[in-house]
Amino acid sequence: MSKIIKYLPELDGDEQVFVARLMTDMTEEQADQFGRVYRERRKDPTTVLLLTLGAFVGVAGLNRFFLGQIGMGLAYLFTAGFCLVGSLFDLFNHKALAARFNEEAALDVAELIRGAFPALPEGDAT
Repeated sequence: MSKIIKYLPELDGDEQVFVARLMTDMTEEQADQFGRVYRERRKDPTTVLLLTLGAFVGVAGLNRFFLGQIGMGLAYLFTAGFCLVGSLFDLFNHKALAARFNEEAALDVAELIRGAFPALPEGDAT
C-alpha cells in the first residue's frame, strides 16, 4: 500500500485498492512510471458528472465521448440521451462509469509498463 500512497495519493476507495494490487509486484521505477501514465489517463468522476449534466442543458452524450464510448455518445447526441432516460441513468451511475473506465485504463497501463520496464532479477544491477 505504500507505493500507492507514494505515487498516487489522490486515489481513494475501491480505485485505490485495485491500483494498489496492480502495483504490488512493481519495482520502484515501474511504479513511478505507472503513476505518471495512469494519472494522465484516468477520468475523474466529478468531470463525468458535470458532462452528464450537459444533457439537461441540451447536449447529451458528452460524458460518453469523454469516456471514449464514441458510439454511445453519438446515440445519446442524436436521441437527446434516449429522451433523457439514458442521461438520468448516467447521472446516478457516473461513479461506476468512471470506475469501469479507470479499471480498464489501469490494467492497460500496468501491462504497458511491465512490457516497457521489465523487472530485473534480484541481485542484477545492470
